[in-house]
Amino acid sequence: MSNATACRLHSSRRTFLISTSALAFLPVSGWAATVVKDRQKVRAAPLGSVRLKPSLFADHVEANRKYLRSLEPERLLHNFYVSAGLPPKGERYGGWESQGIAGHSLGHWLTASSILIANGGDPVLAAKIDRALDELALIQKAQGDGYIGGTTVQREGKWVDGKIIFEEVRRGDIRTQGYDLNGGWVPIYTWHKVQAGLIDAYQLAGKRKAMPVLLGMADYLAKIIEGLPDSKIQDLLHAEHGGINEAYANLYALTGTPRWLKVAEKLRHKEVLDPLTARKHVLSGLHANTQIPKLIGVARLYELTGNPAHATAATFFHDTVTHRHSYVIGGNSEREHFGPAGQLQGRLTNATCEACNSYNMLKLTRHLFSWAPQGSLFDYYERTQLNHMLAHHRPDDGMVAYFMPMAAGEKRKYSTPENDFWCCVGSGMESAAKHADSIYWSDGETTFVNLFIPSSLDWEEQGVRIDVDTQFPDDGTVDLTLRRMPADKTLAVRIPSWASDAKLSINDEPAEIERRNGYAMIKRKWRAGDRVRLQMAMPLRSEPLLGDPSTVAFLKGPLVLAADLGPSAVEYTGPAPALRVEGDALAALVPAADGSFRVRHVLGQDMTLRPFFPLYDRRTAVYFKTFTPASWAADGAAFLAAEKARAELASRTIDLFHIGEQQPEQDHGFTSTKSEVGTFYGKTSRNISEGGSISFKVARTKAPSVLQLTYVWWERDRTMDIFIDGKLIATELRPRTEKDDWVVVDYPLPATDNPQSEVRLVARKGSIQVFGVRVLQTTAPTAKLS
Repeated sequence: MSNATACRLHSSRRTFLISTSALAFLPVSGWAATVVKDRQKVRAAPLGSVRLKPSLFADHVEANRKYLRSLEPERLLHNFYVSAGLPPKGERYGGWESQGIAGHSLGHWLTASSILIANGGDPVLAAKIDRALDELALIQKAQGDGYIGGTTVQREGKWVDGKIIFEEVRRGDIRTQGYDLNGGWVPIYTWHKVQAGLIDAYQLAGKRKAMPVLLGMADYLAKIIEGLPDSKIQDLLHAEHGGINEAYANLYALTGTPRWLKVAEKLRHKEVLDPLTARKHVLSGLHANTQIPKLIGVARLYELTGNPAHATAATFFHDTVTHRHSYVIGGNSEREHFGPAGQLQGRLTNATCEACNSYNMLKLTRHLFSWAPQGSLFDYYERTQLNHMLAHHRPDDGMVAYFMPMAAGEKRKYSTPENDFWCCVGSGMESAAKHADSIYWSDGETTFVNLFIPSSLDWEEQGVRIDVDTQFPDDGTVDLTLRRMPADKTLAVRIPSWASDAKLSINDEPAEIERRNGYAMIKRKWRAGDRVRLQMAMPLRSEPLLGDPSTVAFLKGPLVLAADLGPSAVEYTGPAPALRVEGDALAALVPAADGSFRVRHVLGQDMTLRPFFPLYDRRTAVYFKTFTPASWAADGAAFLAAEKARAELASRTIDLFHIGEQQPEQDHGFTSTKSEVGTFYGKTSRNISEGGSISFKVARTKAPSVLQLTYVWWERDRTMDIFIDGKLIATELRPRTEKDDWVVVDYPLPATDNPQSEVRLVARKGSIQVFGVRVLQTTAPTAKLS
């Protein structure tokens, strides 16, 4: 280090320490305190005023609490110590925490733990948060300029401290392929998680010591952003950056410092948000969870600034995703990406419904509801909470699933305690802590009951005490006992859209339902002990797959039903279940004494349908192709042939690489020179410019196999060399074909003893697009369809 550099760092450290030394005296005026007024018309009850009663929701919370307590902050901080030149105080966790994205789990853990502390207290987690904050303060002091981070990046074959990325950005050196920034795996995304966790430690857990660390961290990144022209900021925002705009907006709300609001406004990704503000659909082909946090951020900015453009973008996006991109369980995306709007046919795979997406969509739903309370928003919330988030989190051990497969016969893959730490493990920590946070809301005059979760409310500020008792969602009877209710307040109880025959009684006397915006509005002179009962039948109904009305899912009340296709440990080798129906598909379902339903497959087997979410360790089918007698006669043989071909291809596949998509490229060690991501007819690709190359790793077996690449039909006069582990195995000469179809080419691979091979594709003449990569066995095991 030069003397000049040392002087600059010393000056930076001194300025940083002076600027934060007074922060320890900032008051904490309550867990939910804010300095800046916003435009929320209704607010959720403070977490401290709500208690869950025994129920399946409480079981999920307690399983999550046990897992959060098992995690050690010093282990989550391993890379943070190393970055600051300090000896680590704990062994690094495995999975993503041992990769370049390390640190995101710490932020989620801070938030989830803070939620539980706010919701009734937790001395074990409170003590662990204190330890984490003390260590972060030491790490930040060692850094000297506010920086704290666990990001690492490969340079010249070695892993180095990811702080180098931030300093490159400060100089305007910004390079990204969407999921990386200057070669590092989403460092701004990770930064957001930690910054948000510190805000929640301060606000929800009441930890005063979080504020100096938070402000030092925010200052470090803000100086980088403030020093960049807008064009460079927009370049930076091409990389996945989480909800960093929301984090700065929330810091402004907390402190009242205008600087943080200005930074939040700068962090507006125009390429995506401008068309959404103009109500234009631009989501097809985009990485879904890269976009959702941007809209949460602008929703928060609307609340703080009143700028209607922010509200327009958020509401249009929410409406588009929920009505044109979502599956029956409320989740969205396939392989983490949005497809064509309203077209989910062909997108029933083992990689549907990323959990992070639903976690963030529920956050966005809360914002929209706070502006204008509509029961329909919590119809969506209820659907997603019950059918996706409960399914995603296993209540016996607190482990979570990344995807929720909609493909028939697939299983859920759950995390392990110490060796995964996917993004969905982090957001799962929060989701499973939050079952008490959205039940009750108020605008000062009306108390809203939005979710039917056994619980008690004691909201001193509103003068309201309510008990909710119910067996929902197994039963549609909900009892509310008003222990205390001001005489002039209105009680609003949500009537779900599926509950068309809801009945209401007050103190055992039938009452007419005054409906407004999806609620039963009850205004009367309340007395302590008044009882309100809502009775809802659980009607059976079907819902078509977007884009294919002949493929349907079934629901009973709020619950999605699924065919139970056996234990997850046993591979399902049959075809996707299909039904022969005449008229209404519901007629195919026969109720059983245990509350399940029987339905017959087109091949003659009976299947049992049960609620989807509790089938944690079972293989399932949610969607069913339906055939009339006439359509079966015409198309049945083709359906079975296609299913046989699909099963055969699946049985031959050693590795499937969805090139051009964020997570698959990360998982396959993808690198490139002179290549860009493309999308055509719903397929992502890599367009390799002449002289450019891409490299990635694929799984292998010892036996000879096949590398299968997919091209588009209209390319011609292109030449590409294909290397396996450094050896040229083929030169692809891409002639033009007049057939409008995908071109699939198989390249024989030699036997190998290595579990992986590196594939390198070099464009020698012209640019060439690669749309799919698959490694196959040369021969197919027998595919069964029974």
